Parts: sequence; structure tokens; C-alpha cells
Amino acid sequence: MKPQMPALETIVDLAPRLRRKEISPADLTRACLKRIENLDSSLNTFITVAAESALDAARAAEIEIGRGEWRGPLHGIPVALKDLIDTAGTRTTAASALYQNRVPAEDAEIVCRLRRAGAIILGKNNLHEFAYGGSSLVSVFGDVHNPWNPAHIAGGSSGGSAAAVAAGLCYAAIGTDTAGSIREPAALCGCVGLKPTYGRISTRGVIPLAWSLDHLGPMAATVADAAVVLQAIAGYDPLDANSAEVPVSDYLSGLQDGAHSLRVGIPRAHFYVDLDDEVGAAVEKALAVINGLVAETRELQIEIPTDRVVQNAESYAVHAENIARTPDLYQAETRRRIRNGEDISAAEYIQRRRDLDQARRSIQGIFADVDLLVTPTTPVPAPAIADVKKDPEMLRPAELTLLRNTRPFNVWGLPAISVPCGFTKTGLPVGLQIAGPHWREDLVLRLAHAYEQATEWHRRPSTNP
Repeated sequence: MKPQMPALETIVDLAPRLRRKEISPADLTRACLKRIENLDSSLNTFITVAAESALDAARAAEIEIGRGEWRGPLHGIPVALKDLIDTAGTRTTAASALYQNRVPAEDAEIVCRLRRAGAIILGKNNLHEFAYGGSSLVSVFGDVHNPWNPAHIAGGSSGGSAAAVAAGLCYAAIGTDTAGSIREPAALCGCVGLKPTYGRISTRGVIPLAWSLDHLGPMAATVADAAVVLQAIAGYDPLDANSAEVPVSDYLSGLQDGAHSLRVGIPRAHFYVDLDDEVGAAVEKALAVINGLVAETRELQIEIPTDRVVQNAESYAVHAENIARTPDLYQAETRRRIRNGEDISAAEYIQRRRDLDQARRSIQGIFADVDLLVTPTTPVPAPAIADVKKDPEMLRPAELTLLRNTRPFNVWGLPAISVPCGFTKTGLPVGLQIAGPHWREDLVLRLAHAYEQATEWHRRPSTNP
């Protein structure tokens, strides 16, 4: 009789056991599918569960590993994808009626890389429609619920991905991040979410929100697991105009270098103001831990970019034709947000795009005196769904608050991660954000891993499972 699969074991723990054939990819996949069947009716994290193709891929992985053809630590690991990442033969909807029956002919580049690494694609995660929001309460497939308390939001726009990881429905997921859509839901759901440097991961084959700000990245239970996934998906794509040809580090091995030599900056203005009391207390405790791990911490000032012309203009450009032809196929709030860019002139867009380029150059100067920046990921914990929905006018302000601390790092294009750093008295997770210089995901991961290993937050399973 084959052993029962532990539901929340990490990728790093499972990989050597898979390689030694102590457990099988098919058993892991069946265990995830069973958890989805048992739990997802209350969480709504998946739009499409690709059970048949996942089991076929798992059996193929088992045969390969049995022949000694182990591809690496993702081989045989079940993962999920945000449902705006194209998958050949499996629908990709962006949580919209517009694309409810859209079936791509080709995989996105990131899916090709995951398949080459041997990952098993379980299915497609629910999200905020077209990734244009931070709550995942605007989806033709219904609300996503937080696994720590289903009465609360999971965040967005990668809410389904974060909630699926936190609930143990998959071992990792891929999200997208235009203003915080990986890190914010990761913080609210108590998992790890990494937005790499702009251009580090190809976005070819992903339905865009705003080309100049869109990032892809991993969501996982631990920092080491996120590093494993990043290793598989990072790297230059010559067919993606925004992809950069920059060497990729050995992210997993680099975690062993520790944080003792790192200098950490704490930008109090903007990032630490108007915090929920419990969020503020958790972050201050996290800073005390970090202070004991690194060479130096110091407070500093950073000018924060706030203009949204580039995002508004590009989002409208993506959808202009469909909004004009079939507006009723969009959710009302998504339609309203897209039309914010309708009257932006070409001259204004060009100037603001130049400003964005300058901001990405200028921010490099902040790292002359520090190696990394540390902030709260979100100023508040996950709001209750009922509180956000009782007044439609409250949705956008609530999301703007939740994305306040993550958005600047998309403008700057810097790598940034959210890791769990505590819980409120009612059991909702709190996230800590760590950011670094362009292309230095290795530094971000090193501090995140050192902090994670010095604390217990990542070992606390969500209450729903």
C-alpha cells in the first residue's frame, strides 16, 4: 500500500523523496485533487481543474523518474496557474465572460518552462477580472475566499492562487503582479509571494493588464519553495520584447549565504503610516528579529511615485476594441476602471512613460547605502467580504489601501517578496515585504529565508484545511 501524502509538505522536502521513488507524482496529484474536491467549494480558488491531464502528466513523470530521468526539484510537483496564463487546450478566461470559453492553441512561455521542469499543472486559479483589482471579488466565476476565514477576502488579483497555496490545494502557483497582485494576496493569505525584477520572467502568452508594469512570479508555502519555482521560470525570452538578457543566479543554493552581511533600509514615510495597530505591532516585532540577523538597519527617505497614467492608458489600449464592441461582457467595475484611460492623450502617455523609465533609473541610487528595503506588505489585514460589498463605493478605496505599499515596486521594477510575519487576534495573516536592487532576487530571497527560519509563522497551517 502506498504511503499517505502529507498535505502541507514542502517542495524542497518532497523533491528528494520523489527522486528516490519513495512517493509518486501520481499520489501527490491525487492528494491535491482530493483536497480541491473537499475544500474548494468554500474557497472558490479554481476556475478549471485539469484533473485528467494532470494525472496523465503525473504518470508520465513517474515513468521518467523511474528511468532515472529526474529533471530537478519540480519534477512531479503539482502546481497551479492564475487563469490569465495561456494553456494549450485548456481554457484561459481571465475570470471574464468575454473569455469564458477561450481555449488557447499554445502554452505561455512560463508554462513551457514549468512543463520542461516536470511540474504537474493542476488547473487554473480564480482571480479579479482581467487582474484589474486587489480583492478577487470581481469575477464572473464568483468571489475567492480567504482560507484563514472564508468570510474575508483573499486579496487580488492573484487571490485564487494565494488561497490555493495557503490551503494546501497545490504546492505552488504562478501569479501576476501589476500593482501588488502577487504580494498583497500572499500577505492576506499567509503564504510567500515573489515579484521578480521587471523583465526577469517572460510574460509572453499572458493576458496583459499594463505592459510596462506587468510581472509574473511564484507563490509558495516557503521561501525555498519560491526559489525552486523561480529557478525554473526565470531567464531571457528572445520573443518577449520586455524580457531582459541578464544572468540567472542559483537561487536555492544562495539561501545558505544567510543575511549577516546585509544592510537593511527602513523607509518609514509612506510605507509605515496609517497602519492597522495589529499589522504595525507584527511588523515592528519582525524588524526586531531582522535587526538581529543583518549587519545594519537604518531608516531612510524615498520619493514615492503615485502617477497612474501609464497603467490606465495601457489597460485601456489592451481592451479598447472589446470595450467598444461588447461592453456588457465586462463586470461593471472592470469596465469603469478600463475607461479611466480612454481620454489620455498620446503625448501625456509618452511623457509619463519617460517618467517611469527615469524612476527605474533613479531608484538604483537608494541601494548605495543599503542592500534591501523592508516594509509592511499591506497596511491592513484582509477585510471582511461583507464590509467591502455593503457599499460598492468602498471597493476601490479598500483596494487602493491594500495595494499602497506594493504599487511603487512595480513602477520601479524592483524584486520584492512578501513573507508571513504574524497574525491578528482574530487569526488573519500579516505580511512583511522585502525588496532589493534590480536583478538581485538572490538578496531578497536570502533575507526572506533567514527571517522565515528565525520565526514560526510559515509553519502554521491555515484553519480551513
